[in-house]
Amino acid sequence: MSAAARAAPAKAWFVYVVRCADGTLYTGIARDVAARLAQHEAGRGARYTRGRGPLELLAKARCAGHGEALRVEAALKALPRDAKLEAIAALRRTRRSKLAVVAEWRRARLKAE
Repeated sequence: MSAAARAAPAKAWFVYVVRCADGTLYTGIARDVAARLAQHEAGRGARYTRGRGPLELLAKARCAGHGEALRVEAALKALPRDAKLEAIAALRRTRRSKLAVVAEWRRARLKAE
């Protein structure tokens, strides 16, 4: 690894949620959300989003690292649509750990069932 590569700060990981043209939600992770959305729009992103554009970014949340981004993504994907929308709103309002917020919504949802 070069000295420049060691000195450069690591790019942050984000969890993002988009609404597809058919109203469905897609959740993913990326370091550069704008570039990833461009890939989705161009048909080179996830198979799920192909042919479902245009896409609308509903939320993006910065995570502590790749591992946290994967865990938050998995927790969001496990939520039903209405709880996912509520969790997205909660993510926008807080500076707390993203995983803690989503886990809280998931626990509340499981208790309600």
